[in-house]
Amino acid sequence: MFSTRTYQERRIQLAKEVSNGVILLLGNIENPINFEHNTYPFRQDSTFLYYFGIKSPSIAAIIDIDENKEIIFGDELDMDALVWTGRQETLKEKSIKSGVQETLPFNFLEKYLTNAKFAHRTIHFLPPYQSSNKILLSRVLDRHLDELNPSVDLIKAVVKQRSIKEPQEIVEIEESLRVSTEMHLLAMRMAKPGIKEYEIVNAMQKFAADQNFTFAYPPIVTIHGDILHNQFQENSLKNGDLVLNDSGAESPMGYAGDLTRTFPVSGKFNDRQKELYNIVLDAYMKARELLKPGIKFKDIHLQAAKTLVEGLRNVGLMCGNVEDAVANHAHTMFFQCGLGHMMGLDVHDMEDLGEQYVGYTEAEPKDQITFGLKSLRLGKELQTGNVLTVEPGIYIIPDLIDIWKAEKKNQEFINYDVLEEFRNFSGIRIEDNFLIEENGYRLLGPDLIRTAEDIEQYCSTNRI
Repeated sequence: MFSTRTYQERRIQLAKEVSNGVILLLGNIENPINFEHNTYPFRQDSTFLYYFGIKSPSIAAIIDIDENKEIIFGDELDMDALVWTGRQETLKEKSIKSGVQETLPFNFLEKYLTNAKFAHRTIHFLPPYQSSNKILLSRVLDRHLDELNPSVDLIKAVVKQRSIKEPQEIVEIEESLRVSTEMHLLAMRMAKPGIKEYEIVNAMQKFAADQNFTFAYPPIVTIHGDILHNQFQENSLKNGDLVLNDSGAESPMGYAGDLTRTFPVSGKFNDRQKELYNIVLDAYMKARELLKPGIKFKDIHLQAAKTLVEGLRNVGLMCGNVEDAVANHAHTMFFQCGLGHMMGLDVHDMEDLGEQYVGYTEAEPKDQITFGLKSLRLGKELQTGNVLTVEPGIYIIPDLIDIWKAEKKNQEFINYDVLEEFRNFSGIRIEDNFLIEENGYRLLGPDLIRTAEDIEQYCSTNRI
């Protein structure tokens, strides 16, 4: 946990922003894998961690703004539980570390909320994503599950706070990136013909676990990088393949790292791979140089798209005017996703609160329709203190080629005959994490190798 004062000050600021009513923050439960007492590893709700720092399952908290009261609801271990788990730090002791003096049994929560409801007081809650919390809210508020409308005021207040990272949070993120960087270097050292993708994943997981870190998200380690979120990891590596490794560590306090590198199994890119790799690297370098407070991330995304189109024109995959190609979204044949996203306690920070609040504003809402832009998680103006990813890529997807070619879509910008020669190319992504500072940006974590030449040298001389 951070200091007691940290959590107290965060809650004071939250109460000021919301201004009235009762704020309800629900923790997570231990979710069963295949029967009740065989559970997945527990992960506390990130917003609950942010305001209270307590990792225990099956707890909740209220910040009663009207009555200037804070209570944590949860059950202490009874005799039967002590037999199985041994004596542990009590919920009361944890709550005091969080700056909350009052704790009550969990079953008191429903009565407290029911009383508030009958007194016509506003109960603010965030979008629930665990079934147990949806059921609890449905029962207490007497609303159908489809009618659980979260508090927009609370969402906006939480996003406003969590979007600006404190110095101590940056320390945590950089620790996660330190471990993440070593994971990636380990993957480069291991990759050789005959090894399975899952062997690399398992080695990275062990490396992180040996330092008391976990994965921040299921890693993408694949020779089929054209599949953006590829979770299949049973392919054998062979010479000529590129390995796309998108993986990051999570610190014991819950902060994420998120890096991607693409490298050759043989230790050396072939000419075609190097050409496309350098196009992605150029887009990455030009995009990061645009990072600063006040610039819209959507504009950086579109500039990265133009850089990609320019490079793809130079190798014959695209043609025509660059501006027109991007305006017509022709680049999304090769770059279907967004340039980046916010990062912090969640790898896609606050994704549970809704991208329209986290990455956009009411004045400039998220494009929910346009192919490519609908996958851009962040579009609004950047602020000092934001932490985000920059991750351009080129993904050549055979199914997409077939669909667009049959429709003759954007044929004035895409050289389909040349593209057919690349249909089994796979994909390339380069990703790093950045802090927006007053006069620009700072790359977070160690500076992981990224040029084709540096990667070739490392892979060729450090293979296990």
